[in-house]
Amino acid sequence: MAIYHLEAKIVSRGAGRSAVAAAAYLSCSRMLNQYDGVQHDYTRKQGLGWRQVFLPAYAPAAWQDRETLWNAVEETEPAKDSRLAREFVAALPIELSREEQIQLLQDFIKEQFVADGMCADAAIHDPYPPGHNPHAHILLTVRPLDEKGKWQYKTEKEYLCVKNGKEQGFTAAEFKQAQADGWEKQYQYKVGKKKVYMVPSSAQAQGYERVSKYPKSTKYGRQNPISERWNSEDQLVFWRKAWADVTNLHLERAGQEGRIDYRGHAERELEEQPTIHEGVIARALEKKGIVSDRCELNRQIKADNALLRELKAQMKKMAQAVKNSLPAIAEAMETLRANMIVFRYQLRHISRSKYKLSQYLDAAKPTFAEYLALVQKIKTAAKERKTMLTEKKEISFWNVSKHKELSAKIAKLTEDIEELKTEKAVLLNQLDCADDSGIAAIKKDIADVEASLSKLEQQEEKYSSELETALSEYADLKEQSADFDLAELYAQRMALRSEKSASASNRVQSAYGKKYDPLLMLDSQRDIAKLLQDDAENRVYQQEMEQRKRQEQKEKPRHGDPER
Repeated sequence: MAIYHLEAKIVSRGAGRSAVAAAAYLSCSRMLNQYDGVQHDYTRKQGLGWRQVFLPAYAPAAWQDRETLWNAVEETEPAKDSRLAREFVAALPIELSREEQIQLLQDFIKEQFVADGMCADAAIHDPYPPGHNPHAHILLTVRPLDEKGKWQYKTEKEYLCVKNGKEQGFTAAEFKQAQADGWEKQYQYKVGKKKVYMVPSSAQAQGYERVSKYPKSTKYGRQNPISERWNSEDQLVFWRKAWADVTNLHLERAGQEGRIDYRGHAERELEEQPTIHEGVIARALEKKGIVSDRCELNRQIKADNALLRELKAQMKKMAQAVKNSLPAIAEAMETLRANMIVFRYQLRHISRSKYKLSQYLDAAKPTFAEYLALVQKIKTAAKERKTMLTEKKEISFWNVSKHKELSAKIAKLTEDIEELKTEKAVLLNQLDCADDSGIAAIKKDIADVEASLSKLEQQEEKYSSELETALSEYADLKEQSADFDLAELYAQRMALRSEKSASASNRVQSAYGKKYDPLLMLDSQRDIAKLLQDDAENRVYQQEMEQRKRQEQKEKPRHGDPER
């Protein structure tokens, strides 16, 4: 099943990360970070399905080598807390072939990132067993390039200048013209025991002493407009939507019915319903309309049963009134017909609810089981890694070969654990869990849904039986009416039908309240009309009326004939 998962991360040196290390990880390669001299080796990593570097037309050709590209990024970001790259992790639709997944990624990266001036390094990871969790890593540059392939500034110093008491910011390049127009930079001057920002012309006239050579400026400078747009919340939303759009396009091209939606529940204006139990996860599932509230289900069953008792009491009273009276039989047949519409609506409503619950179980149960297995794998790997770390500490410093052997094993386990955690994050997203704390709620939801499904099946059996009983009673009345004038009976039934159908709709609407569906009622009416062969009855009636009309015309005296 196609799912939406697009996670955005920032690779920051301040968080202990490296752009070179991130690139080595996604490409499963060995790369040297020239900034700190650390060698990052991920050649032992399994599950690499594809990798590619994407460059704008004006980027240096040498950057096709990812080690050269990301070392160039590291070099141009000297600060210890520099933002080095932006990373996206996206779930790939399992419905698409590997070639189709690659084409999907290429289209997305070229249209959204490369065309906007970013360099991109992308890879597909498909951990064992292949096909169960294919996902993409996309590493992007965060500093724009100019037309000559040189890095642009992220931020530029902005001086706060004054003219005629008005303060305005100018960059170094802008200040040349601003100075000619009378704008002055502000510096700190000693005024008594205080330090005050003033323009030189005013300070010198009063004989104040400058205490700093640095002019007043904005705290963070003026951000590059391209970088500012890339870092904006609106841009992130745009990319999230673009990923959904391109994925759905490729699913459609592949003839797949599944689609993904980037929007949250509130954006989709999904109606909030009572939850099975308190908790964020349960509420999120309820908003999807997938999981029905058990209390609400019980209330609906009680309302249905009350309606059923009312209909049965009505028919019992009607049966006592039916003798050999044509009007009474017409009344009874149309009442039964209306009751059957009610039963059919109930069955359709139950079927719809069962389908939604079954959909949830079909998706949640395997995913939940996979999550539990994955958690166990992570625990086992973490325990093994801890044991190896302890063993490594106890080994003599001089046992170099053993140290290297254990270091290699520990490194591999660390990489495996990270990959498993990525897979787990995707599964949590599928289950609408923000983190592992929501899993207990999912477990309870599954149990509650299974219980609700069982109740619905019981109700379905009950209403199916009632519908069969009503059909049998209708057939008995039809036999009983064989001795009457069928045309007259049909006419009397037609005179009652509109009122009886409206009564059935009102009864159902009263029982179901806001959940009443007029389209479902229309479908139920059509079902009963087909079941009772209304069209055939109407044809028989029309034929009977035409025959009578022809007979009347035959018996009518012709013009000029002598009367007998």
